[in-house]
Amino acid sequence: MQTQLRGALEMSAAMVISGTIGWVVVRFNQPLPDLLFWRCVFGAATLLVVCFVLGLLRRGLTLRNFALAAFGGVALVINWVLIFASFSHASIAIATAVYNTQPFMLVALGALLMSERLTAMKAIWLCIAFAGVVLVAQAKSGGGAGGSSYFVGVLMALGAAFCYAVAALVAKKLDGIAPHLIALIQVCVGIVMLAPFANLKTLPTDAATWGVHLAMGVIYTGLVFVLLYGALQKLSTPVAGALSFIYPLVAIGVDYVAFGQRLGTLQLAGAAAILISAAGMTFGWTLPGLPRQQSPAAGKS
Repeated sequence: MQTQLRGALEMSAAMVISGTIGWVVVRFNQPLPDLLFWRCVFGAATLLVVCFVLGLLRRGLTLRNFALAAFGGVALVINWVLIFASFSHASIAIATAVYNTQPFMLVALGALLMSERLTAMKAIWLCIAFAGVVLVAQAKSGGGAGGSSYFVGVLMALGAAFCYAVAALVAKKLDGIAPHLIALIQVCVGIVMLAPFANLKTLPTDAATWGVHLAMGVIYTGLVFVLLYGALQKLSTPVAGALSFIYPLVAIGVDYVAFGQRLGTLQLAGAAAILISAAGMTFGWTLPGLPRQQSPAAGKS
């Protein structure tokens, strides 16, 4: 019982922290390549310490597994670029809601690449989620100032969800390898990818900027990964899935409180359709007359 409680607290903390990341990105408005580069640097330093303490650095990796982890790192970094960039085009609330189409991206990739069975109920939830995305996109993209920019933000959030699903699929192929070690490899890949685009010739001189970079790396990367992976080892899939919905709810709440972002009727309907269908997929909800589906594992970037 204590193990379950600890896991629930860890998962809740990870989701609450993740839900506030949009506020940091928008509020401090740092150049995206710099923000992500230093996130990877300080995240790698944090995860290196964690892996050393846990004795994970002594475990060897085959070249194939290292290459797979690195490929997952490429997908993860592109996912970060797209989701953070989407905040300035759509809103944190809308981008986060659309981003929660991740489970459907993963199911689709599993069906296409790993011959996993797509049940009728999963297909229904997928259609509902797609309808939600259409409602969200139509809310502003059809006209008005900034409509095309809004639509670009929705597309970016969808692209981020797809890249996260690719990273998750790679992680499934690396079953048996400590997730902290996988995460360390991935942020190291991020350092290499982002270094050419980051402004390393003129480093920040103020403590506030360094504070943002440290927070992104140590708290939003290192700490969140440790809390999330620790929780997933202690919790059942349904409980972890339920707690994962703290993330979009916190993000929507933060967007409202910090930036006064009020969703329109179509946006609310679309966001609700996405989140309800994601919940149905996660918890294995079904309709009368259809076979019950299995609940997939939960997880966030």
